Amino acid sequence: MLQGTNTEAAFQSETSEERAVLRLESVHKSYRSGETDLEVLKGISFFVEAGETVSIIGPSGSGKTTLLGICAGLDRPTSGQVCLGGHDITPLGEDERAALRNQHVGFVFQNFQLLPTLTALENVMVPLELRGERGVTDKARTLLTEVGLGDRVGHYPVQLSGGEQQRVALARAFVNQPRILFADEPTGNLDADTSKPIVDLLFGLNKTAGTTLILVTHDLELARTTNRILRIEGGRLSA
Repeated sequence: MLQGTNTEAAFQSETSEERAVLRLESVHKSYRSGETDLEVLKGISFFVEAGETVSIIGPSGSGKTTLLGICAGLDRPTSGQVCLGGHDITPLGEDERAALRNQHVGFVFQNFQLLPTLTALENVMVPLELRGERGVTDKARTLLTEVGLGDRVGHYPVQLSGGEQQRVALARAFVNQPRILFADEPTGNLDADTSKPIVDLLFGLNKTAGTTLILVTHDLELARTTNRILRIEGGRLSA
C-alpha cells in the first residue's frame, strides 16, 4: 500500500537527492530460462532529478527496455529498490502501480500502441477518462492541434501515417500532465525525414511542460540532445 501517503504527495519532495523524481538502488532483474535464471539487469543504481532529460543507450539485448519498464513501474525488479517520486514502488501491486502511472507518468512507445477502434481524439482522451475526469474532449482536441493534427481528430489509427500516429501518441502522453515521461525508441518505426519533426515536438512539449524525460534510444545523435547519457552493457551501467 502507499502507507497513508497519496500519490500526489509523493511528487512534492524538494530537497537535493530527494528532488529526484526517480531513484534506483542495486536493481537486479532475472528471468527463468529453462533450468537456469537469465540475469538481465545486474545491480543498476542511479537517480534522475525533476526536470532532467536522460537517455539510456546500449547494444541490442543489453537490458535497456527492461530497465525502462522497471523505472516506469510496468515491471518489478527481482531485487533492489525503485523509488518514483520519493515513494518506494517495489512492493506495490499491479493495481497500485497502475494507479500511480495513470496519475503521474506518460509513455511514448516505438510501435505507438494506439487503440485501433478509437479515433485520434478518443485515444488522447483515454488517460483522462481512466482518471474519471469529465469534460476532457476540449483538452484532448487542444493537444492534437498543438501536435499538428487538429484536422485529423476523427481519424482512426489505420487512416494515419506512422508520423501522425506518433503525434497522437505524444498528445496522449502529455494530456495528463505527467511528472515523468518514458519514451522507448520513439523514432524507431519512423524514417529519418519523419523522425526529426517528432523529436523536435517531443522536446518542445517536454520543455513547455517541465516534464522529466527518460529516453531509450539506439540513436547517439538523439541521445546527445539530453542532459545526461546512461550507457548499459551486459546488464550493467558502464557510464
